Amino acid sequence: MYSLRMPRTKSKEKMVLISVHVPKQMLEELDELVRQGVFPSRSEAIRVAIRELLNRESQRRRQPTSEVLLVPGR
Repeated sequence: MYSLRMPRTKSKEKMVLISVHVPKQMLEELDELVRQGVFPSRSEAIRVAIRELLNRESQRRRQPTSEVLLVPGR
C-alpha cells in the first residue's frame, strides 16, 4: 500500500497530456484516494498506476515461461 504522503514524480522529462475515458465509479474511487491524501492528484495516481503496470509487464517478460500440458476432457 502507499504511504499517506505519496511523493510527486520528480522526472525532468516533459509531460505529455493524454485523454482517457474511465467509468464514473472508477473516477469517484480515484478522487476518494486523492481526497484522503493517498495521492496528491489524479494525474500522479494515474502515473503511479502506469509505472507499476509497465514494471510488472517488464518483469513478466523477463521470467521464463513454463509449458502447460492441456488434456482435453479432464
